[in-house]
Amino acid sequence: MISRFLSVLLILWGLGFAGFAVSLPGPLEGSTTDAVVVPTGGPGRIDRGLELMRERQAKRMLVTGVAPGVRPRDLAATYPDSGRLFRCCVDLGGEAVDTRSNAEETARWLRGHRYRTVRLVTSDWHLPRARMELEAAMGRDAVILGDGVKTEPRLGTLFNEYNKLLLRRVALWVGIGG
Repeated sequence: MISRFLSVLLILWGLGFAGFAVSLPGPLEGSTTDAVVVPTGGPGRIDRGLELMRERQAKRMLVTGVAPGVRPRDLAATYPDSGRLFRCCVDLGGEAVDTRSNAEETARWLRGHRYRTVRLVTSDWHLPRARMELEAAMGRDAVILGDGVKTEPRLGTLFNEYNKLLLRRVALWVGIGG
């Protein structure tokens, strides 16, 4: 009986992992929001956020999880075509150290600006969990749209992220850290 139950769990995990791996979200086109939020940690994320800001797809952008001491002008030097955006429309959040604290920092920032719609820009493999964390932190206070930056993740990255997603979903479901 126990071996059958464990076999069913393993099959369900495998099917879920396959679904996760083949359905990674891509870029979102044509949706204007109040804000763009970009967690640090992956290539192309800030580039995508700045592209959306240049296209006037949002009023303001938060880069969450920035290393302590980094200032907007430091990032503007890395993105020379975007200096004006960094001066007027980009905020840097330096309190977050992981996906969960990115969501908490973002929720405070969104509430502080009274924004109701946000485009979350992160790596395609990271988007499901990042969005789930932000939805848990915001509740019904905002509409969250996902915008996945295309990557070519290794199998190990997908494996780790899928397991984190499942564990965090269970933790939220039972009321741990929500």
